[in-house]
Amino acid sequence: MGKLREDISEVLAEALDDGAILAVGGFGLSGIPVDLIEAVRETGARDLTVVSNNMGIDGKGLGILLESGQVRKVIASYVGENRLFAQQYLAGELEVEFVPQGTLAERLRAGGAGIPAFYTRTGVGTVVAEGKPHEEFDGELYVQERGIVADVALVHAHTADAEGNLVYRYTARNFNPVVVTAGKVTVAEAEVIVGVGEIDPNHIVTPGVFVQHLVQARRRVKDIEQRTVRPRPLAAAQN
Repeated sequence: MGKLREDISEVLAEALDDGAILAVGGFGLSGIPVDLIEAVRETGARDLTVVSNNMGIDGKGLGILLESGQVRKVIASYVGENRLFAQQYLAGELEVEFVPQGTLAERLRAGGAGIPAFYTRTGVGTVVAEGKPHEEFDGELYVQERGIVADVALVHAHTADAEGNLVYRYTARNFNPVVVTAGKVTVAEAEVIVGVGEIDPNHIVTPGVFVQHLVQARRRVKDIEQRTVRPRPLAAAQN
């Protein structure tokens, strides 16, 4: 059976039970699997634990799952752009586990590599390390962090072939490559899907062995979280 799917909704409906752990790639609104996030909303799965760098913004990205009330817990490193997130957290409706960004990436990488836990100096002496095992190595104190294994992982790639080999573009390469390995079931969406053998093996970032399902991403305008530009010199001179 091939990996390419015409409609991913049935796959996600079967894979996502209430209470599932869902890992999602992307950074801000860059490189996020928008089609797959929308498909998760349509499944109606509840009490989800979402693992992601952040939760998007109000009405976009993972923010739509907050709006639909499907998220019970968030494991993330940054959530400062989402007002609904703050409201739900302060109201006690949402459980939050903040993780330093590098530690979050390593927890996902470790989970995908079959490493149940590792030690890091990041967070030692802060609330991040409270209640976690500590160990001393070479005279330095380290805190233990657990690897993350998700029930379902969702990622966005620029190019894929029918075997699920993936190539990322720009910022999308930040969290997608570690998220893709951490899922028991991984679903990828890709902007361009080519035939097997059409991607140079030297350019493949994620081997297809990590991907169970693949879907063509819809063409859409890519959102920018915060648009910051300089005045153009010519325009400034005219003013």
